[in-house]
Amino acid sequence: MPQFAVILVAAGRSSRFNDPNFKKPFASLNGKAVWLHSAETFLKRKDIKQMVIVVSPDDRPDFLGRFGPNIAVLGIDIVNGGAQRADSVCAGLSEVVGCEYVAIHDAARPCIDADLIDRTFNAAIESGAAIPAVPVHSTLKRSASGDTVDETVDRSGLFMAQTPQVFRYDLIKELYDSRGDFNPTDESSLVEAAGGKVTLVEGSPFNVKITTNGDLSFAGACLKAMPKPKFDVPSHPFKDDDGILFR
Repeated sequence: MPQFAVILVAAGRSSRFNDPNFKKPFASLNGKAVWLHSAETFLKRKDIKQMVIVVSPDDRPDFLGRFGPNIAVLGIDIVNGGAQRADSVCAGLSEVVGCEYVAIHDAARPCIDADLIDRTFNAAIESGAAIPAVPVHSTLKRSASGDTVDETVDRSGLFMAQTPQVFRYDLIKELYDSRGDFNPTDESSLVEAAGGKVTLVEGSPFNVKITTNGDLSFAGACLKAMPKPKFDVPSHPFKDDDGILFR
C-alpha cells in the first residue's frame, strides 16, 4: 500500500476572518476546532503514515497551549510556517519522512469527505499529481475598479481548485526546492509551470474554504449534512467544547 503524508497548512494571516480571538483554522466549528475536522478525517485512513501541521511562529505558543494534548494523542508533527504559503508548504515538505506521496490541504477546509480523498489519492497514484476541482457555473465579470463591470469572462473550461492537492513526494519536493522567487497560490501551479500534467478529480460543493467568519455557519451546515464515519484513531475521553483536551 502506498504511504501518504498530509500537510495541513494553517499559517495564514486570516485577515478577512475578523475574529479578535482566533484565526480561522483554530475557531470552533460544531464543537470542535476547524483544523481538527479535516485532521481526524485523514487520520482514520490506514495509508496515512505522517501528518504535519504548519502554523505561524507567532501562533505556535498559543496553538501548543490550546492543542498540545491533541497533537500528542494524534501523533501530529508541528512546524513553523513562513511569510508566503509557498514557504509554509516548503517547511512542511522538509518534515516529511519515508512517504511516497504527499497531500497538501488547507486547514480551513473542514468539510473533506472520505470519498473525495479516495478519488484524489487514487488519481495521484496513477498520474503523480491530482487535485479536486469544481466547474464554474456562475457568470464571471472582470472589473479593475471593483465598481463597474469591464467585461464578462467566458466561464467554459474554468474550474475552482480545491484541496487536498496530492503529488508524488519526490516530484513536488524538487519543484519547491527549485522554485526561486515563484510564490504559487497552490501546489498545482508549480507542476503546471514545469510542464507537468495535473489530473482533475471531481471536487465537492461542500469542500468549502472558510475565509470569513460568516463561512462558519455554512461549513457547520455542511458538516451536519455529511455522513459521519467512525473515527478509528484513539482519542481522549476528556475534551472541552472546542475538541481541546483538558489539561
